[in-house]
Amino acid sequence: MKKVLVANRGEIALRVIRACRALGLKTVAVYSTADATSAHVREADRSVCIGPPPPSASYLNRPALLEVARATGCDALHPGYGFLSENAGFARACQEAGLIFVGPDPDAIRVMGDKAEARRHAMRLEVPCVPGSKESGLAFAEAQAAATTVGYPLLLKAAAGGGGRGMRVVPAPELLREMYDQARAEAKSAFGDDSIYMERFFQRVRHIEIQVFGDRHGTCIHLGERDCSVQRRHQKLVEEGPSPVLDDAARAAMGAAAVKLAAGTAYVSAGTVEFIYDLVSHEFFFIEMNTRIQVEHPVTEALTGVDLVQEQLRVAAGERLSFGQGVRRGAGHAIEWRINAEDPDLNFRPSPGPVDVWRPPHGADIRLDSHVYEGYRIPPFYDSLMGKLIVTGRNRQEALATSRAALDAFEVDGVRTTIPFYRNLLNEPDFISGNLHTRWVDERMKG
Repeated sequence: MKKVLVANRGEIALRVIRACRALGLKTVAVYSTADATSAHVREADRSVCIGPPPPSASYLNRPALLEVARATGCDALHPGYGFLSENAGFARACQEAGLIFVGPDPDAIRVMGDKAEARRHAMRLEVPCVPGSKESGLAFAEAQAAATTVGYPLLLKAAAGGGGRGMRVVPAPELLREMYDQARAEAKSAFGDDSIYMERFFQRVRHIEIQVFGDRHGTCIHLGERDCSVQRRHQKLVEEGPSPVLDDAARAAMGAAAVKLAAGTAYVSAGTVEFIYDLVSHEFFFIEMNTRIQVEHPVTEALTGVDLVQEQLRVAAGERLSFGQGVRRGAGHAIEWRINAEDPDLNFRPSPGPVDVWRPPHGADIRLDSHVYEGYRIPPFYDSLMGKLIVTGRNRQEALATSRAALDAFEVDGVRTTIPFYRNLLNEPDFISGNLHTRWVDERMKG
């Protein structure tokens, strides 16, 4: 591996470019016309305009991406997260074009990418799963029949995607038709696939995910958990590790289940196995696997000292994992705050436009992953993530104290951001104590 096409934009593209540079690899960035002034365009060894702003004409344009890789002499492609990162067909097309796809094999993406198939696979491996429908692509009559077994309240979910899109809670039978139609329409719009399936809905759960990593030499391990329970409409806002609610026995059992699932899929590269943890019964259930690097991967990096993106590149080149299951722990606690260009006072409405002031905090226990700079213009065509503020401490209390100081010192003007929302969140007793669940923000902190 000598030259990597970075098939993404913004923060994660910049993150991959810097990881490549650290390993002595050349990089080629792609960008839409809307991203011509993005930092990742400047930092790559070479940059190529891939098309106009709409993702379908640029970052999702598979033939164009493969042509750029060929024309610039790339021998590998890193998809980042989002866009084509979990597209099995694209991963296979990369391989057929002679490119190393920096991620799992297409078959693993295919099996774990369809959530209904992933559930069946997990059940075969005896990994605990949320009770739900056995198949996806449910016609309404099939959904009605499945609902009598699953029980109410239930959750309709898009089989082909995530991020809360194509997801609806159905509290009672008389609302099933309406929620079913909404879920299918949103899934079709977001993923081009209106297939849905259903799961039992739990009222009070934590969202716990386990970072896993496998290589081509038969090694598969996990690197601990991240708690992603602070969410708004199923979109993660704050992630931390370790989880404030897990005891050692639950932590070990969840880690073992994640490794069983990944190893049973012959999984290669970084991946995340996601669970819900029921605060009433203290049981955990598998919900999905993300076959890519996660937005919140810096939490695990802070806790372990492992550079996960560099490790992805090494493993893709055929090397063995550079660490084992006993990987050392670094900081005692880490928290990631997603800095989004959104207005909390207007129901988190996106706030694109010029960034007139950008003065992030600095310190030994503070890390910022961002492509934003003073004078940068946030385009309206993509997600609103401006950056990720990661703070560490010897324990959770210290990490919270550092978070308060860092967020208070973070100056942004020109666009609205989620920073004020987080400052308020740090004054909430339930958040301070860790006494919350995945629906807590929607119920208590409604902007």
